[in-house]
Amino acid sequence: MSTENFSILLVDDDEVDRLTVKRALKKSGLAVNLTEVENGENAIATLKLREDHLVEVSKTNTTLTTNQQTNNKFDVILLDYRLPDIDGLHLIAEIKSINLDLPIIVLTGQGDEEIAVKIMKAGATDYLSKAKIEPKNLAISITSAIRIHRAEQAVEVANQRLRASNELLILKNQELEKQQQQIKLQNIQLQNSYNLKSEFLATMSHELRTPMNAIMGFSQLLLRQYPDPLSQQQQNLVERILNNSKNLLDMINEMLDFSKIEAGKLELKPQKLDLNYLIQLTVEELRSLAFQKQLDLVTDIKLEDPYLIQDYNFIKRTIINLLSNGIKFTESGTISIKAEAIEENQIIISVTDTGIGIAPEDCDKIFQAFRQADQSFTRQHSGTGLGLAITQSLVTMMGGKITLNSELGKGSTFTVEIPRKYDV
Repeated sequence: MSTENFSILLVDDDEVDRLTVKRALKKSGLAVNLTEVENGENAIATLKLREDHLVEVSKTNTTLTTNQQTNNKFDVILLDYRLPDIDGLHLIAEIKSINLDLPIIVLTGQGDEEIAVKIMKAGATDYLSKAKIEPKNLAISITSAIRIHRAEQAVEVANQRLRASNELLILKNQELEKQQQQIKLQNIQLQNSYNLKSEFLATMSHELRTPMNAIMGFSQLLLRQYPDPLSQQQQNLVERILNNSKNLLDMINEMLDFSKIEAGKLELKPQKLDLNYLIQLTVEELRSLAFQKQLDLVTDIKLEDPYLIQDYNFIKRTIINLLSNGIKFTESGTISIKAEAIEENQIIISVTDTGIGIAPEDCDKIFQAFRQADQSFTRQHSGTGLGLAITQSLVTMMGGKITLNSELGKGSTFTVEIPRKYDV
């Protein structure tokens, strides 16, 4: 049996019945603290007194242990259904009305089973026939009622905590929804700003190309030295104007392409092309740049089938960007371009230089827009930092990828892998 001390309120007007219950409790082995009352009025008064006592104790500075607090409150009520002043059904209702949550075991007389069932529906935990009160049955009924009641209380506490958690979760969800709405609004504002920036870049780049082309055209006319020849100094100045105009126009074109890519206005147009011819043509266009720096520009094309279905301009711009980049950052040595098929539907184009190379920590940065490995104001190589970002975007749009293998001071290899046929 349990060694816990139970506080029990016995409500019965029959002294013999109370004696029977006390004897059964004594023989049951339960440790009990029994309080006896003879009618409903005294039962309510006793319950209120005990409850008020608990309230008074809780308001004092006295520290009670768990056992002491338990002993000050009834654990169970043994209730005779037929009392002189009230029946069990109404007494249970009164007990509930004063917010006392206690397990109640109804003691019924012979033939009161149907009434007992009604009382249990009203809130009683169990019922026992007075004719069948025995130590074992009584002990089982009491311990079971107390155990069930405490389990119900634990469930209720858990439910209260769950409800509180749910309410808190609802509040957090509401707050999260507000934050999401704010983020959406901010994203819309950012997107609008982003679109305005792209439109501004596109407009400015387009507007700047017209005067730059005019400057280049007039510079070329002056270099013809007709009808009057130029002095050597004048010729040098005009050549510098033309060269700087070309560089500036290249930057403007990069800005224009980048703004188109950002705005999603750069469309891919697949067509059948001869990659061998395209590489040779592009290399010859850039050979003069390599010649000016006394660099070797070589090709190594190993394509049995040179035909692709891809965007001609995308591939050409990719090759131009990679070769120009290699020439720009190489002071001596060789720039080589290689093309080969690695699978039936995959083509690799690689550009290798013997230039300054790139440190491992900078390999990812150079594909970012407006970024170069050397971001200082004293860097030797000028540019917008858009070339490789544009190249990566073009390659990605073609369904391919670009990788870099570089060693600082020894050169770099950019490898572009694209499908032979663009998958619409």
